[in-house]
Amino acid sequence: MPVITPPAVDLVAILPLIIVSLSAMVVLIVGLFVRHEQSAVLSALSLFGTGAAIVATVALWGQNRVAYGGAIVADSYFVFFGSVCLGIVALAIVLSSEFVSREGFPAGEYYALLLFTGAGMLILAASRDLIVVLIGLEVLSISLYVLAGFARERLTSEEAAIKYFLLGAFSLSFLVYGTALMYGATGSTQFAAIAAALAQGSLLSNPLLLVACGLILVGFAFKLSLVPFHMWTPDVYEGAPTSITAFMSVATKAAVFAALLRLLTEALPALRGDWANVLWGLAILSMILGNFAAVTQRNVKRMLAYSGVAQAGYMLVAVVAGGTAGRNALMFYVAAYAVTNLGAFAIVQAFSGKSDEDTNLLDFDGLASRNPLMAGAMAIFMLSLAGIPPTAGFMAKLYAFGAAIQGGYLDLAIIGVLTSAVATFYYLKLIAAMYMRPSRDGAVSARVPVSLALIVIVALIFTIQMGILPTFPLNAAQSSLIALH
Repeated sequence: MPVITPPAVDLVAILPLIIVSLSAMVVLIVGLFVRHEQSAVLSALSLFGTGAAIVATVALWGQNRVAYGGAIVADSYFVFFGSVCLGIVALAIVLSSEFVSREGFPAGEYYALLLFTGAGMLILAASRDLIVVLIGLEVLSISLYVLAGFARERLTSEEAAIKYFLLGAFSLSFLVYGTALMYGATGSTQFAAIAAALAQGSLLSNPLLLVACGLILVGFAFKLSLVPFHMWTPDVYEGAPTSITAFMSVATKAAVFAALLRLLTEALPALRGDWANVLWGLAILSMILGNFAAVTQRNVKRMLAYSGVAQAGYMLVAVVAGGTAGRNALMFYVAAYAVTNLGAFAIVQAFSGKSDEDTNLLDFDGLASRNPLMAGAMAIFMLSLAGIPPTAGFMAKLYAFGAAIQGGYLDLAIIGVLTSAVATFYYLKLIAAMYMRPSRDGAVSARVPVSLALIVIVALIFTIQMGILPTFPLNAAQSSLIALH
């Protein structure tokens, strides 16, 4: 009888994942015994678990621990993206605290789902196997499907959840089929084994391999809202609760780009000539259509949804550029976009009318007279998304376009600059509404909950700091790239 030897598991390597998962289960159980008016206890418990996971993640810096036969790795690259992802979860918990209390959501289930989403993000950042990538995407996506429809009394929220689920499941089928074909072509799903098989050269013209690569890229494109696989994005962003829209807008990009960059760098460098051409086209389509579609929007959440499509295109420019400069630019861009977009959505949540259902531009008319501090912060966030100095968004685009020029993709840099000019129009449209129009009747009160104000302050500090002194995140990103091979 053959002896089955299980793979060695380094518990330290997966400790952040263990902490987040256990925290989610504890919050879910405690939520059964906590009354709604005591939901702050669950928020604090969730923050504590997230903070402990961040500490465990940062402690792995400079190490190269593997688990499950090399399918999961805890290296400096994982530490960078894991810290960003867990930071997003922590900010989302704070962002949601007032909203959960106001809307009467089951706090235990809500925060547990946020934490499970964080577990999926960590799996994606640590994965070195296509099967693990699929698991991470499912853990991430299933939680977001439920969170998108958490406002069960609203038809728009239920519609958002159904659309997200159906198209998300459809996109996963591309990844599953692509993974199966990749295994058939190379005999493995692990990144290192795939790269070794391709290095022999005999497989590079294999149609099975090229189809597998194409299907995998399509699956990633759905998750990143890249044109033409972005159809679900505006409807889901509009219908989901604003706190969840804010979270999913940055969480999915951070985690999925982490997995994509590792896949392309470690498993598919021999196919660069093929996948770079595909991503080149997706980047151009996303930058153009995302920005031009955003110009016509009157709903702020839909506008920011199309803005997110365009921003994904800019991030893809850095991926296509390749090399150390391109990878460094992508990692900086992900962090810059995360803090800027979370800050913008925090203000949208504070001043949208009709209990989070209406996020029309009219809600921001005269905001400068009602709350000049929040209007000023929103203006800075919009300028950052537009790429105006001295903000984090400007430095992110500068590094991305600089990497494109350095990598020989001058056309991408030119299109990026031109579409950024188009984007400036709709970002300035929101600023003009705040400063150049009077407040409409029934405008939301100028009072901002403490939790939202805290998110805005933190996001504002990082948005300005990364624009003026970008050295620390850049150095951290560059140091972590040593782990990719």
